[in-house]
Amino acid sequence: MDDCPDYLAQFLTYLKVIQVRAARTEEAYYIDLRTFLRYLKQLNGLCDPAVEWGDISIKDVPFELVKKFTLGGAHRYLYYLAQERGNSTATRARKSSALKKFYSFLALKVDDPAYRLAENPVEHLELPRVKNKDPRFLTLEQSLQMLASIDSEHRERDYCIICLFLNCGMRLSELVGLDLVDLSEENKTLRLFGKGSKEHIVYLNTACMDALHDYLRIRFTVSTEEKAMFLSQRGTRITRRRVQQIVEEMLERAGLSNLGITTHKLRHTAATLMYQHGGVDTLVLRDVLGHKSIATTEIYTHLGNEDLKRAAEASPLANIKSSAQKKKKTD
Repeated sequence: MDDCPDYLAQFLTYLKVIQVRAARTEEAYYIDLRTFLRYLKQLNGLCDPAVEWGDISIKDVPFELVKKFTLGGAHRYLYYLAQERGNSTATRARKSSALKKFYSFLALKVDDPAYRLAENPVEHLELPRVKNKDPRFLTLEQSLQMLASIDSEHRERDYCIICLFLNCGMRLSELVGLDLVDLSEENKTLRLFGKGSKEHIVYLNTACMDALHDYLRIRFTVSTEEKAMFLSQRGTRITRRRVQQIVEEMLERAGLSNLGITTHKLRHTAATLMYQHGGVDTLVLRDVLGHKSIATTEIYTHLGNEDLKRAAEASPLANIKSSAQKKKKTD
């Protein structure tokens, strides 16, 4: 984000400092607004036509172009995103939302009078309507198939990662951000930090505890000062992309690579399995997943720890063991 013009840098600082948004949220706004500023620069003939889109710098986009932008201009921008950039409806909706928040900041929140707008030109911009899609998830049989197929150079680590996704429904960022101190073996819990660094606790069933014990025996043999729970081959905190690759590789091994399953779909799988096979109430699932609301509802409630423990144990995968664990038992 080194190529930010000053007015965009002030907006990103506002997100980080005042609204306490996560670093990835700040980066997402930057990427969406970079597209907008590149569009303005290109539209006004301020960049060399020979320069590739990805190489267009936004550092020198004059604020005057942002200031004179109109609602009609926003409509033309959305048309450009659809026709020229090939953006989906969902992507256009997200970029429209980023644009509205950016202009709202300039009209109401910015401290620097040089960047203050008298009115918000996109205040009444309607977001593209996104159709609800049928959620994708693994069935119980497919989940068991995936767990049984896990085999790699770092099998204990990879099995543990998949096991946590399928049983706890954690986000990718939550798993990657796990530190050793976040595990309480006594209470059988993990402390997770979700969106906006919001902390919540998940309870671990037998399958998760077994998988963690198997992995941690190897983890503690690694000579490193790294506090992360999951390590890369180099002994550093595992990256988001590497976890995604592990999931992709294990899905392929299980013959499930054609289903469009991602790490986030494994999160949905966990919730679906608990709901369909474990009889877990949706209010309990809300707390398990760290959601603010249930689907489109605005129901908020506080649930006791016993409810969350029962939810963890209700997963139909709670007592599944890896092939290595089964072998140890028969030896």
